[in-house]
Amino acid sequence: MTHPISFVSLGPGEPELITVKGLRQLQKADIIYCPATRNRQGEILSRAADIIRALEINETAIRCFMLPMSKDRTEAWKVYDALYNEAADRYRNGQRIVIVAEGDAGFYSSIQYIYDKFTKAGIAVQRTAGIPAFIAAGALAGLHIVKQEEEIVVIPGTPSADELSEKINAGYVIVIMKLSQCVEAVYECIRRHPQAQFHYFENVGTDKEYYTSDKQIITQKSFPYFSLMIIQAV
Repeated sequence: MTHPISFVSLGPGEPELITVKGLRQLQKADIIYCPATRNRQGEILSRAADIIRALEINETAIRCFMLPMSKDRTEAWKVYDALYNEAADRYRNGQRIVIVAEGDAGFYSSIQYIYDKFTKAGIAVQRTAGIPAFIAAGALAGLHIVKQEEEIVVIPGTPSADELSEKINAGYVIVIMKLSQCVEAVYECIRRHPQAQFHYFENVGTDKEYYTSDKQIITQKSFPYFSLMIIQAV
């Protein structure tokens, strides 16, 4: 008997923010594939695996796959292709396969690449929704992210200062994911728009989570990889 390959969204980082459905999928899994990276010292780092361990899932089920940290995604696609082949073989052998992603697996998640490969190959898949980091960030800061007729745009860290200013002037609530890619653009917008509110977050859902709306502090920070911003025009 074959079981659908499950893509389980882990949420932003705090183990208790996983859904009950996602937890049950992990508990039933024979194999759980977790994304991981290596630091400069060669150590394997996986926030996803750490979340799963904190949920007291069987350690022997965890398999980490190493993703290179590079804007050139060529090597990452090779890793996903190898994962696809291994997971497909285990699927055909009747094992319960789970592939996890932080946040939500369908929201700015490169894991969608392998999901699409399974779908095209006729392999049964299912996806469990998760809490995106910006929703958890809003809860952390006590923000009502959008109110009444307000509109929100969620963008990756690619905009210029002019592009951000255009959205602020139009009255949008702006969520910037992958904030570390547009540090100077954010600094410039803070100077241009003293009336706007800039909410800065890093490592949301972990014991290192941090939040400030103090513009002076924000312009003195270097933004780490796990950072995001919510901008509200006033």
